[in-house]
Amino acid sequence: MEGARRTATAVVDQVRAVVRGKDEVVRTAVTTLVAGGHLLLEDVPGVGKTVLASALARAVDLSVRRIQFTPDLLPSDVTGVSIWDPGERRFTFTPGAVFAGLVVADEINRASPKTQSALLECMAEGHVTVDGTTHALPSPFFVVATQNPADMEGTYPLPEAQRDRFSVRLSVGYPAPEEEVALLLARGGGAGGDPLDAVRAVASAEDVRRLVHLSARVHASPELVRYVVDLVGATRRHPSVVLGASPRAALHLLRTARARALLAGRPHVLPDDVQALCAPVLAHRLVTADRGDLLADERAARAALSDVVARTPVRGG
Repeated sequence: MEGARRTATAVVDQVRAVVRGKDEVVRTAVTTLVAGGHLLLEDVPGVGKTVLASALARAVDLSVRRIQFTPDLLPSDVTGVSIWDPGERRFTFTPGAVFAGLVVADEINRASPKTQSALLECMAEGHVTVDGTTHALPSPFFVVATQNPADMEGTYPLPEAQRDRFSVRLSVGYPAPEEEVALLLARGGGAGGDPLDAVRAVASAEDVRRLVHLSARVHASPELVRYVVDLVGATRRHPSVVLGASPRAALHLLRTARARALLAGRPHVLPDDVQALCAPVLAHRLVTADRGDLLADERAARAALSDVVARTPVRGG
């Protein structure tokens, strides 16, 4: 357990050296990786979404592919395609960009729903099927997708059912003034170099697989599990929520709570773990009356979750 904590902490330290002043965001991103989930970074342009994804990619020694989602991106660009080989007189599968341990899907909402679905199917199934043949994806397989919730013209927002595929949604947020000053001093002149160049790999693919395995074995008492169910159930009855969280949301909340406990070096989950992850895990799964406006919808969902946490009796403490 202690070795796992050290490994995860080393990854966190590498990433937060680049994404400064956002320790909780970085820790939650690494928690998502350890939980075996996928991460959606949703925020306005220029706050470091892609930098966070790239730093995380460099801190773990996994094969990495970055996909820039555009309206003309095809599903086959993501999954791969079978090409006729005249020499072999047969079709040969050429893997797409999704065949990597860590896939950065940049501006996922700029591609068509058909292309989005191709990636999200891979996330759910862990394999790709082309022309009737199934091809396994690498293990571990971690997707970090980014999207801008403000500039929606000409985009294809992820439907609720597809957002549910992401274990965690995070907003990086604007930096504190002192961190922004440090950023400008370090990079404003253009001669400071790329801070990502200083990030080194501190965990291998085998380390990540071991972390995911250990995370799943962190103890959660029956009372703690009931607390998770109570919280999720309360979202379905909240007056400001049109569509509450699903059983899959409860499963992801418990998984990420286990991963958070592992990062803290604990062999068991506490209610604090669950409460800390309620908004990152559940907010993007809730549908409120403000669903037409992503920013307003998120604010309403977070307010509802804050109310749910405050009103739900704590179990498993």
